Amino acid sequence: VGLHNHGFWRPKPLLDTPRFTLSLSSQHRKKHENSQALWKHKAVQKYLETLSKEYQQVSRQLTADSLNDFEQRTLRRRCADLSPIAAAFQEIKEAEREVQELEAMCTELDSRDEKQLLELALEEKESLDKKMNMLCRKLFQLLVPKEKYDRSPVILEVTAGRTTGGDICQQFTKEVFEMYQSYADYKHWTFDIMNYTPAEIGGLHHAAAHISGENVYRHLKYEGGTHRVQRIPETGMSSRMQRIHTGTMSVIVLPQPEEVDVKVDPKDLRIDTFRARGAGGQHVNKTDSAVRIVHLPTGLAVECQQERSQQTNKEIALRTLRAKLYQQVIEKQLSQEQSARKLQLGTRAQSERIRTYNFTQDRVTDHRISYDARNIKEILSGKEALDKLINRLLEFAEIEAVTQYLENLQALEGGG
Repeated sequence: VGLHNHGFWRPKPLLDTPRFTLSLSSQHRKKHENSQALWKHKAVQKYLETLSKEYQQVSRQLTADSLNDFEQRTLRRRCADLSPIAAAFQEIKEAEREVQELEAMCTELDSRDEKQLLELALEEKESLDKKMNMLCRKLFQLLVPKEKYDRSPVILEVTAGRTTGGDICQQFTKEVFEMYQSYADYKHWTFDIMNYTPAEIGGLHHAAAHISGENVYRHLKYEGGTHRVQRIPETGMSSRMQRIHTGTMSVIVLPQPEEVDVKVDPKDLRIDTFRARGAGGQHVNKTDSAVRIVHLPTGLAVECQQERSQQTNKEIALRTLRAKLYQQVIEKQLSQEQSARKLQLGTRAQSERIRTYNFTQDRVTDHRISYDARNIKEILSGKEALDKLINRLLEFAEIEAVTQYLENLQALEGGG
């Protein structure tokens, strides 16, 4: 935040950084476990007080008669940016006062041994605490800039890893793909399967789907990475000996903007046709409707076999190829901007596991935020439990973004 040359506030973003991500080894998590804890940080209070005062000043300046059209537009834009933040800030301050009053009341009731009234007051305080956390989350969502592709549809790909334990990777890959299919249904998104390569024993080698709807990439952008499974196989020697096997599968989430401006020279493409495999109706294995396109300069290969028409499959495969080439451009930009960072949320790097599904302990652990969830079946059902985990990831990303920004701000102030 700074003054314009003519004394007016600059209409710059609140957190002027293209992207924030969570590092696996973040130290902030111990200090700021949730939005409400971060709210109490002195630097956060100071920053929000500054924005609140700026909003009041901009509002006053807008009433001046001496402003020209450019100054009016500039101030209106800044006022529109600051208004929801100032309102949320005041709402939290009011809720905080209510919490303090309730705490004082609880202390008094406890000293008078008014057990029934104390229980009621404590219940109300618990409700207010939840409200406070919700309001703080809303505030930090306003502070953190929206990612360019948050509203975009995505192409989601799953690929089975390798294991010495037989087919547990393929089976797990199928379960994860179906989990995201159910999650799309839960969020009222459209889930179109583009490619599906089943394994011999009921599992899945590879699959890809196009998912569209409201804020799809925002919710799925942190699902990219290596997912690990630990379970006892249902058949074979290991099942009889109750031996736990470990396997992995990878998830890639590619944002697909409505207009992907990537030029592909037809001379750089090798297009093969073949007969479709697996579920897909009567046309499977009868016509060469499936299409594989290889981009020779990069070695990228995509397949589509879900439609009856070879031409339709070709169009879908070309669209997927453009999205992957576009993603390479995005990743290159990110790696340049974040070259000093370790593996982070949102980079879709496959080199380290992000989540473990331990069937023997009935536990799912997201290693980036040290989050444990019981009941694997609920997570794999792709409904409320998975949505809760994904929202927890989003909250931690917001906390990390605000914390990082404040640290940078403090460093600048210290240096100045």
